[in-house]
Amino acid sequence: MSRSSDEEGSSRDGAVSPGDASGEFDDEAVLLVGHGSRREKSNEQVRELAVGLEERLGVPVDVGFLELAEPTIPEAIGSLAPAVSEITVVQLSLFAASHVKNDVPLAIQQARSEYSDLTLHNGSHLGVHPAIVDLLDDRAAAVEADLSVDREADDVAVVLCARGSSDPDANGDVHKLARLLYEGRKFDRVESCFVGVTEPRLQDALHDVAKHRPDSVVVLPYMLGDGVLTQRIRDRTAEFDDEYPYVDAAAGDPLGTDSRLLDVLGDRWQEARTDSVRMSCDTCKHKVELDGYEEDVGGARAMLRALTHQESHADRESVDEEPHTHDAPEKHVAVCTNQTCAADGAPAVLERLRQSVRDSEECDARVTRTSCLGRCGDGPMVAVYPDGVWYGGVDQNDAERVVSSHLDRDRIVSDIVDQTL
Repeated sequence: MSRSSDEEGSSRDGAVSPGDASGEFDDEAVLLVGHGSRREKSNEQVRELAVGLEERLGVPVDVGFLELAEPTIPEAIGSLAPAVSEITVVQLSLFAASHVKNDVPLAIQQARSEYSDLTLHNGSHLGVHPAIVDLLDDRAAAVEADLSVDREADDVAVVLCARGSSDPDANGDVHKLARLLYEGRKFDRVESCFVGVTEPRLQDALHDVAKHRPDSVVVLPYMLGDGVLTQRIRDRTAEFDDEYPYVDAAAGDPLGTDSRLLDVLGDRWQEARTDSVRMSCDTCKHKVELDGYEEDVGGARAMLRALTHQESHADRESVDEEPHTHDAPEKHVAVCTNQTCAADGAPAVLERLRQSVRDSEECDARVTRTSCLGRCGDGPMVAVYPDGVWYGGVDQNDAERVVSSHLDRDRIVSDIVDQTL
């Protein structure tokens, strides 16, 4: 992408300013990470935001995708690494769920190991931001105009509908955003809900809102792109509108490529490059033991899940699959090949595991290398996921036993178990 060094910074008070013509950022680039979609229109939206962000910051901005589209994050970093000494990763994710907490940090950690002379900063997600609240207010106003209602005179209820996550921290931010949208505005009420994964679901939220008999219900899809889930929200809203004739209901547009997202991305870029990123660790299920999520505590567990997710997209074939359907292997085996384990013979163990898996007629597993598992001196370390079984001091003969016993027959090799998660 071309570099622009004389564009104005964000118009929002306090937003970042771009580099100047002196070339302050000549050795820096930004990597905008999007989720990735089979719908090329959604991927083009990410690229469009990247162009706008480059113009806003005066820094080259490239795009990388987590899955389903190219280039991947490793490919994007690999293409930038020869040209710059510093890359700031900015994440086009609405909330801090598994992609933000696990998958992107894993990709960055792997890149740091591969490019020792490259400085990599990891930015946070879009999150709860005043510019996004303003954007949602405008999306609601557009629906109100279509319905010919006046929030000053009519009772208008808003239902903010997000995708839904298995991470309570991410879901909690949806409720916070809904409350911020309600404060100071003439809405009768603002409710939050989800289209999947968790509750309350959209249809339940709509029926609950109807009990208060508002004049109109505005449904706001809290999503970036216009895809399968957004259409599902529109369909459910239309069904509700037919079922309740005394309420006018309609769904608005997703966030899309609105320029206010550049305000947020610019702030996240500045935070990352100045090492001032703050994540909500006090409510992170990988950091603290939350009721109902006890089994998710632990950085090592999160890392292995990220590895599994990273591998699970490799064998997808059908473009008609539902979002996030995986054709994944039954087991994932991660072998630590960091310095200490490598010196103890981890590369040979890795190859013996791979060969044994190939030779087996029963085994459905993928074997990959990983960086340090935090058990230096007890290796070579081998972790089998999703079972959460870690083996220590594994040699080549043990590798064959791990395959023939654990992977083939689900029988743990007890004498080399280091720990279970």
